[in-house]
Amino acid sequence: MAQEKGKITFPADFLWGTATSSYQIEGGALSDGRGECIWTRFSHTPGKTKNGDTGDVACDHYQRYRQDVALMRDIGVQAYRYSISWPRILPQGTGALNEAGLDFYDRLTDELLHNDIQPYVTLYHWDLPQALEDQGGWANPAIVDWFAHYADVVSQRLGDRVTAWMTLNEPWCSAMLGYLLGIHAPGMRDPRRAYLAAHYLLRAHGAAVPLLRRNSPQSRLGIALNLIPQYPASDKPEDVRTARYFDGFFNRWYLDPVFKGVYPEDMLADGMISAALQGVDVSTIRQAAAPIDFLGINYYTHNTIAYDPENPQQPRQVRPAGARFTEMGWEINGQEMANTLLRVQREYAPKAMYITENGAAFADVAANGGMVEDPQRVDFLKEYLTATHAALRGGAALKGYFVWSLMDNFEWGEGYSKRFGLVYVDYPTQQRTLKRSAHFYREVIRASGF
Repeated sequence: MAQEKGKITFPADFLWGTATSSYQIEGGALSDGRGECIWTRFSHTPGKTKNGDTGDVACDHYQRYRQDVALMRDIGVQAYRYSISWPRILPQGTGALNEAGLDFYDRLTDELLHNDIQPYVTLYHWDLPQALEDQGGWANPAIVDWFAHYADVVSQRLGDRVTAWMTLNEPWCSAMLGYLLGIHAPGMRDPRRAYLAAHYLLRAHGAAVPLLRRNSPQSRLGIALNLIPQYPASDKPEDVRTARYFDGFFNRWYLDPVFKGVYPEDMLADGMISAALQGVDVSTIRQAAAPIDFLGINYYTHNTIAYDPENPQQPRQVRPAGARFTEMGWEINGQEMANTLLRVQREYAPKAMYITENGAAFADVAANGGMVEDPQRVDFLKEYLTATHAALRGGAALKGYFVWSLMDNFEWGEGYSKRFGLVYVDYPTQQRTLKRSAHFYREVIRASGF
C-alpha cells in the first residue's frame, strides 16, 4: 500500500466490488411463485413513493441477470453484493418453499462464479414477506425464528458457493424508517414497534450466524450497518449532548449489541426508549453478539446538528458554508468516512471491515452516443477512495470496497427519480449504458489504485 507522486495504490488483495438489492432491481414482483413483500404493498399505496413508482419491473434483472453479470465482468469487478428476496424463497415467509425462487439464485450464483466474480450475499435487504408483516413483522418476537429458518433454507442451498454472507442490511433503516418515521415500508409511526423491530432484527442476526456457519463453513459472515456520524454544530453543551444522543440513535444502538452484546446505557436511560421497550428483557440482546468475521459499513454522509429547544426530539440540521451535496441532499466529505472507519476500528476492533455500500446520486442524463458523462460521480469516487486509502494507512482493517450501485434502480421512496448507478438504465427500454464512472472504476480495479 503506497501513495507516491499523486498516485494511490491499494494492497494487491484488496477486493473491488459493486452492490445491489433484490427489490430495487429484480422486478418479477409476483413471478414464478414469489410472494408479496412489504415494499410491494407500500409502493402500491397512493402517496407513498414519488410518482407512484413501484419495483414491479425495476431493472428486470430477474430476466436479464446474465446481461448484468456480463456488465460486471466488463467493468472488472471481483465481487458482487446482492440480496436474496425472502418472499421469492418462502412466499408466506415460512412454510412452503418456492423452488423457482431458489433456482433463480442458483443460476445467478453460478453465473457469477463462471465469470470469476465472488458472490457476497445479503439475506435481508428490506423486502419482508407481507404475510409476516400481517403478523406483526419485525415487532413480533417470533420473527427471530422465522428469519433463522429462512437463513437455514437459503444457506443449505447456496452455502457451498457463497464467499461471504451478510445477515441484514441496515437494520436502522428497517426499524426506524419503516416503523418510527413511516417513510419506508411498512409505513408505521410507532416508537414501541420501532424499538421492538430493532431489537428483534439484531437478535435475528445473532440467531442466523451459527446456522450460516454450519451450512457454509468456508464462507465469511457479517452484517452491514449504515453509519452516520453526528457532529455538534458548536461546543455548547446542549449541542454536544444532542450529537451524542443521535450518535446513539444512528450508530451505537447497533454497533454495541453486535460487538458487545449490550445496548448503550445512556440510550437505555432515555425516557422514550425505555417506555418503548417496557416489558422486554433487554439482556437478550446478547444474542446479537454471535461471533462474525467482518463488519460491512454502508457510508453515505454525516450530519452536523444543533439542539432545537422548540423540538428537542428533532435536531436542527446545519449546513456548513461551502459544503457540497448529492441529489439526495447528503453532504459530500470523504474525510468523515475515513474518520468513521478509524473510530470503529478503535472502539470496536472488528476482525475485518468492508465498505459494503458507498455512492452518490446525481442528475445523470442519457447520452446520444455510447457514453453517459457523470463527472460528479467520478470526483465523488476519487474523494471517497482517497478516504478509504487514508483509513487503511491509519490502521483500519479494511479488506474491500463496494460501489453503490451497479446500475440505476428503484430508489425506495424516491422511485426512479434518483440515479446511483455506474450503469445508466433507460427504464422504458431496459437498455444499459456504462457511465464514465464505470470506466473510471474499471481502471481503478486494473491498477489497484488511481
